[in-house]
Amino acid sequence: MRARPTDEPHRVSSPLELLFDLTFVVAIAAVTARLAHGIAGGHGPAGLLPFLQVFFAIWWAWMNFTWFASSYDTDDVAYRLLTMVQMAGVLVLAAGVPAAADDSDYRAVTLGYLIMRIGLVAQWLRAGAEDAPGRRTALRYAAGITVVQVGWVLRLLLSQAGVLPPSALLPFFAGLAVLELAVPRWAERAGATSWHPHHIAERYGLFTIILLGESVLAATTGVEGAIEAAELSGSLVVIAVSGLVLLFALWWLYFLAPAGEGLSDRRHRSYLWGYGHYGVFAALAALGAGLEVAVEQTGHSVGASSLTICYAVAIPVGVFLALLWVVPASILAEPVVRPAALLGCVAVVLLLPFAAPWIGVAAVVAAIAAVCVLLIAVTLAPGSG
Repeated sequence: MRARPTDEPHRVSSPLELLFDLTFVVAIAAVTARLAHGIAGGHGPAGLLPFLQVFFAIWWAWMNFTWFASSYDTDDVAYRLLTMVQMAGVLVLAAGVPAAADDSDYRAVTLGYLIMRIGLVAQWLRAGAEDAPGRRTALRYAAGITVVQVGWVLRLLLSQAGVLPPSALLPFFAGLAVLELAVPRWAERAGATSWHPHHIAERYGLFTIILLGESVLAATTGVEGAIEAAELSGSLVVIAVSGLVLLFALWWLYFLAPAGEGLSDRRHRSYLWGYGHYGVFAALAALGAGLEVAVEQTGHSVGASSLTICYAVAIPVGVFLALLWVVPASILAEPVVRPAALLGCVAVVLLLPFAAPWIGVAAVVAAIAAVCVLLIAVTLAPGSG
């Protein structure tokens, strides 16, 4: 296991990495479905915190493997087997999402996360043993991940034993999350890993597409249910078409920024870019839940108001758009989308739900999609800069 060169030509995602991403589809679908269930039942705010916590575990495990693979992907038998161990952990975590969302029972989620981390620590230990120049960095990664993982297990055990009160669970979680984020910065003080900028940009782009696909799946599930119940209505068609247009627009906006070149020119800012994608990815996952509920309410009675349902779509879109300015700005010399136009779009998107009681959910979703399409048109217009 040797560090791969940072300028390796034609570096693309391997078939194993694509298979690895597939297991995350299951976990993302599970956490999105639970959030949608909470929104439909009128408990959206209460379900938001479990969603963000579980999604942090999903995102962080995916991200850690992605950056490791960009530096040390050997694609031999040992590497494949340890990667498959991490895949198994993802599936265990996905199985525990309903219990975590409904009953704050994080046993299966913690177990799945533990399995993933064991696989990754083993890979870092192997890198430390076989790659002498990067040994100190690899061993630091292994040690840091192990220590923080002990903290996650301790949090679960103390909670199950009743020693850790419910009021202390969130601060404990926040503290451990900060430590997780600090491990790469601490480890790479001993020497930077040789991740490939264009490979990383492609991997993040693929994960973005997976999250957009979850939104398509959520909306499609709602449409199928309406068709089976013979309740196909004009509102349903409008929401389905508008949701699809919205996803096309968000895809278009995300891939306007040349992340590969930016990461190559400003490697020292990769942490801001990489960590900022937690918000980008979480927003897209939450959008899938919002679109599912928006479709569901056209044929069934739900516990959420029209204002709540519209904000379940508008807030994720607004967060995504705002981060399209903040996150790429960390690695690009000039913004691709004009900040004034972007912030204006965010403001309009967040104000539109107030019109829901008068024009309905379908019209609001259509208007949000239209605003995003207009932002693309303004950005691509000649002389827009």
